[in-house]
This record gives sequence, C-alpha cells and structure tokens, in this order.
Amino acid sequence: MKKRLITLGAAAFWLIVWQAAAMALGKSLLLASPVEVVQRLFEIVPDGKFLPSILFTLGRIMLGFALGTVTGIILAVLGGKYVFFEKLFSPLISAVKAVPVASFTILALIWISSSELSVLITFLISVPVVYSNLSEGIRALDPKLTEMAVIFRVPAARRFVGIYLSQIMPYFRSAVKLSVGLCWKSGVAAEVIGTPRGSIGKMLYDSKIYLETADLFAWTLVIIVLSIITEKLILLLIDFIAGRIEKL
Repeated sequence: MKKRLITLGAAAFWLIVWQAAAMALGKSLLLASPVEVVQRLFEIVPDGKFLPSILFTLGRIMLGFALGTVTGIILAVLGGKYVFFEKLFSPLISAVKAVPVASFTILALIWISSSELSVLITFLISVPVVYSNLSEGIRALDPKLTEMAVIFRVPAARRFVGIYLSQIMPYFRSAVKLSVGLCWKSGVAAEVIGTPRGSIGKMLYDSKIYLETADLFAWTLVIIVLSIITEKLILLLIDFIAGRIEKL
C-alpha cells in the first residue's frame, strides 16, 4: 500500500511539473498540457479510426514479437547445445543489435509493403533479446543437477521441468519483459517511417504534419498503455503455462 502511494505521489508530482511547464510556456503547439492531452484523448477514443488503428498496430507488433520469440528460443537452444551454432549466430545477432531501426526500416521498405513493415522490424528486434537472455540462462545451468538426474534416472520430462525450465524461466521472463517494450517502440517507429494507412504510426505522423501536439501526446499515451497491458498479459500467460507444466 505504501509503495502504491509513493508511486501515485511521484506520478502526481511530474504531472504537476508538466502542467506548470505548459502554463509557463503558454504555447500548446510546443508543449500541450496534461489537461489538453486528456481532453483530446476523450475526443480520439470515440472516433471511428481509433479502434481499427489499435487493432492494426497491435496485431502486427504482437505477430512480429511472437515470431521473434520462437526464433530466438530455437537459436538459443541450438547455440547453447552446439558451439558451432553459437559461433555461427554470434555475428548475425551482433549485427542486428547494432544496426539502427531506421536503417532496417528504410531497407525493408524495398522488399515488403509498409503495412507489413512493423512485423519484420519487431521480429528483428525481439530475436536478439530472446536469444541473448536464453543463451545466458543455458550457460548458467548447473551441470551437477543434470548429472544427478542422469544418475538417478529421472525421466526426461521431469528433468526438463524440474531442472531446465525452473532455471531458465527467470531469463525468459526477463527477455519477454524487455522485448515487448522494445517491440512497441520499434514497431511504431517503423510505422511512422512507412506510414501504413490505418496504423498508430500514421496517426503520429499526421499529428506531426498538422502540428497537433495534443494528438501526438495522446497517441503516445495510448502506446504506453498498450505496451504495459500487453507486457503484463504475456507475463501472466507465461506464468500460467509454466505453472501448468510443473503440475504435470
């Protein structure tokens, strides 16, 4: 309870600072106040374009995230088990992590349509995150536990759940938590560059073109909320599945 009050107090403090800065500047074109942003948000939500834009961007970012997560898991397992694959994947993962999102986005527009751009970009962003975290988790596995399981002839399924899954799960949760936020940032950034019709990125681009600062802040707030909600739901799903597996 005390932590929640502190968090609410901190949020209220920065909202007051934001409001004071906007009032002192006196130009909503440069800095919209929290009141203006909330008012604009209540105008945007009932609009017929709001929900389709949310679903458009949400579906593509989550698809790219899912594909990237599965690919990262496969690469991490291969790299963790075989040194050859670890050496083979290392330059590729390093390159993907180092290349700016804008470079990937501009290059990708040559190959695919702007409507599918965010899928590819979020895929490329999530793969290195999942791969790096799971690889670290696999390397951190206690070999003595594995040896003990072999000696006592523990079934493969029980060995997987009791030894591997329990030790790797914290690394996987950390990868997912980091990856979801990065996917939303990179996916929407890709949409701003590609400006696919009916996307959140297109709404952000339009707010910049028409100098609608309140719209820009309102859509940014929507992105933050969506990022937090999807992160929490995915982590809850992972915990639920892991709990069910442990009970088998």
